[in-house]
Amino acid sequence: MIDLHLIGIGTGNPDHLTRAAETAMNAADLILLPRKRDAASDLIDLRRTLCAAVLRGGTRVVEFDLPERAEDAPYLAAVGDWHDAIAAAWAAQIAAHLPDGGRLALLVWGDPSLYDSSLRIADRLRHDGLAIRVHVVPGITSLQALTAAHAIPLNTLAAPVLVTTGRRLRADGWPTAADTLAVMLDGGCAFTTLDPRGVTIWWGAYLGMPQQALVAGPLAEVSADIVARRASLRAAHGWIMDTYLLRRAEATA
Repeated sequence: MIDLHLIGIGTGNPDHLTRAAETAMNAADLILLPRKRDAASDLIDLRRTLCAAVLRGGTRVVEFDLPERAEDAPYLAAVGDWHDAIAAAWAAQIAAHLPDGGRLALLVWGDPSLYDSSLRIADRLRHDGLAIRVHVVPGITSLQALTAAHAIPLNTLAAPVLVTTGRRLRADGWPTAADTLAVMLDGGCAFTTLDPRGVTIWWGAYLGMPQQALVAGPLAEVSADIVARRASLRAAHGWIMDTYLLRRAEATA
């Protein structure tokens, strides 16, 4: 039996780790760290730093190469194939390093429940016949880090917030269900496709990290600045993680 612990680690800042996360990491027999392409080496370095800072005993740390998603296929099909490949990579590491079962931990950016597919990939292992129990240690999400960095509430008084993706915002426009939108996974700056009148944006990249970057203001005034800064930061670091909040002026304060 594999006891799989999916541990939310926030945005990579060691101060974002909860005591529960530290306990789960130290109780694990094995922690798997995924390596991405060289341009994203900072991501594996952050996980290495967290392990070095937290681990006190005999927990083994093993790195493995993470499969990459095909960029030239339809999005949902490509993601499905990618998740299959990641599940196979996890299974290979389990067979090599925990053949008799044990406690396995994976360090998940933010929280495993919010726009992360670790839980879905774990389901693939279960469906493939692996004896597995899944445990989740919640972490600080990028949305929490964003609102904290800007010192703003996520919602307005008694009003809903809609969490969506840049892909959906670009395809469907502003949803009718809410005056406040939290937008994630937006590699194409979908906010530039909106009518900016009366809209305020709070944007943040590398939240909680030393290179944190923040921009806030009327969308019409700061949109171009965000696009330029995002491109510059990505070129400098080779990768970028960012998110933003949009709010219409008619929303109740």
